[in-house]
Amino acid sequence: MTRSPATPLPPPKARRRLRETAALTQTQLADRVGVTPGTVRAWESGRTTPRGRKREAYAKLLKTLAEEETARQARQEQEKQEEQAKRNQEREQKQAQAQAQKQDQEGLREPELKPEPEPEPKPEPVALTPAQAFDALYAFSAPALVRQTFLLTGRREQARESVERAFQAAWERWPEVARDRDPVGWVRATAYEYALSPWQRLHPRHRHPEPPPADPGDRTLLNTLLRLPPRHRRTLVLYDGVGLDLPETAAETEASTPATANRLLRAREAVAGRLPALADPQVLHLRLAELASNERLRAAEPPTVRRGGERRARFWTRAAIAFTVALIGTTALTVRTAPTHYEPPVSPGQAVRGVPQRVAPGALSDEELELRQKLRDQLQDGPERLSPRLE
Repeated sequence: MTRSPATPLPPPKARRRLRETAALTQTQLADRVGVTPGTVRAWESGRTTPRGRKREAYAKLLKTLAEEETARQARQEQEKQEEQAKRNQEREQKQAQAQAQKQDQEGLREPELKPEPEPEPKPEPVALTPAQAFDALYAFSAPALVRQTFLLTGRREQARESVERAFQAAWERWPEVARDRDPVGWVRATAYEYALSPWQRLHPRHRHPEPPPADPGDRTLLNTLLRLPPRHRRTLVLYDGVGLDLPETAAETEASTPATANRLLRAREAVAGRLPALADPQVLHLRLAELASNERLRAAEPPTVRRGGERRARFWTRAAIAFTVALIGTTALTVRTAPTHYEPPVSPGQAVRGVPQRVAPGALSDEELELRQKLRDQLQDGPERLSPRLE
């Protein structure tokens, strides 16, 4: 029995854009699909993927929204073309009138026709291999992502490792990441999630603190950032550091737009409370850029990251295969040695009382020897038979 392929879905950011273009909230869309708003938020962020009937309903609704958006864009484009055509017609009429007046003044002389220049041939795009495309994306975005992640963690090695792990995850899912509308955003979200994971506290490097920045101002700003809650810190870095707008920041942090705005305001208030000179968002943006640029943060080479991800993927694949083989072997051994019928348990023994103890054999006493000799001398088959006698 073959399994039907899953219904294709647009990328996560396209799902959110279709919903916002249709002026629908996550709650309204969740009611139409039959799920919770948290599930819709997870679908739009790409953390989970719908399955089964929910996927069919969600795909059908997104297709309807896309068709409505296409029709709306077509109407707008048609209106724009009609307006442009009307403007061109009016301009042509004015030009014709001006030309007619000029011809009347010059004696109806026909203008000279100038040959139009031939268009230059456009160069054909060069197709890149997956490895070349990955290396280009890494070389373009990795240095900036390492500096941004350093603002979140305050640790240079953790920032570098988080970005490398994010790019390794992107290489494992490269077809999906390559088709994404914002591959840098996909990698950035993965790196931030790994950097802010609570499990990072169990790493041995947390036992040895790294040296702080040399500049006192940079050191104070970094300590202020690290005192913020992780969600507020991430929102502040994305909005004031990276320069994303509010909806994109909300989508990347998996929060609503009002909640993201509230986090941003609280983070700015906390920073301005300790550093009043950074109350202006523009000044704060420049200081964050300076803090990240003053640190010597280097990313590994793209081939090294790719090979590291491939080695990790092979390791976990072999580990999964070994675990599966061990599980199958254990199951087979259990089936082989398990009893095939019920065996009742043996009842516990009970002590029997009143039986004399068994005496160990040894030498016979004089009385026992006499008794044995007496038994041997006498007849063993009863008394002697009586016979009649004549007197």
